[in-house]
Amino acid sequence: MIITERKPIEEILEMVKDEKKIFLIGCGECATTCGTGGECEVKEMLEALQKEDKAITGWVIPQAPCVASQSAVAFAKNIKPLKESDSVLCLMCGLGVQTVKENLRFDKPVHPALNTTFMGGLTKAGSFYEYCSACSDCVLDWTGCICPITRCPKNMLNGPCGGMEKGKCEVDRDKDCAWVLIYEELKRTNKLDNLRKIREYKDWSKTTKPHTLIPSGKEKPAAQAPSKQ
Repeated sequence: MIITERKPIEEILEMVKDEKKIFLIGCGECATTCGTGGECEVKEMLEALQKEDKAITGWVIPQAPCVASQSAVAFAKNIKPLKESDSVLCLMCGLGVQTVKENLRFDKPVHPALNTTFMGGLTKAGSFYEYCSACSDCVLDWTGCICPITRCPKNMLNGPCGGMEKGKCEVDRDKDCAWVLIYEELKRTNKLDNLRKIREYKDWSKTTKPHTLIPSGKEKPAAQAPSKQ
């Protein structure tokens, strides 16, 4: 799940200061779960903008706006209000915003109403916690399913740093050291030998962005021609 938080209304108003008519797009998945881009949040944004003399031409909440086909279908059903708008305001993650921009049939400004903070999970207590950094070279099999790249502020891959004290992280003394958690989990599951193995350096080149993944059986898209200046 991609975790988001709403930008300050002052920042949003600055984005749309030169635009009168605005179309709103929410997200039916991650942003809805985060309470940042579902129906309630879209309506709250609608009311906030109307108080600032902005006209809302319409709104829509695709189930997953980051899926190009879903965005395209949602736009096809809202051609008239989209055409009448001066800009589009997106209540979704940065991935969704860029997908909207690429699939919008009209050349209009597209603005992000949210900040994308991290990729995380929803705990039983109802809070969001960052578990994965999408490093493209997963080490969870030998670290007891506890990611040191994400849960250690220093991304340590060879055990706790010298600042660990009484099982706590030196960056935040309220947090458990990731490597202490890893040690305890491996001890519990009789897999401490995982820590004795000499491993090759992590291939950080896999983290080079942007990533592209072509599903098996799909043809590689033709290279795009360089844009004319």
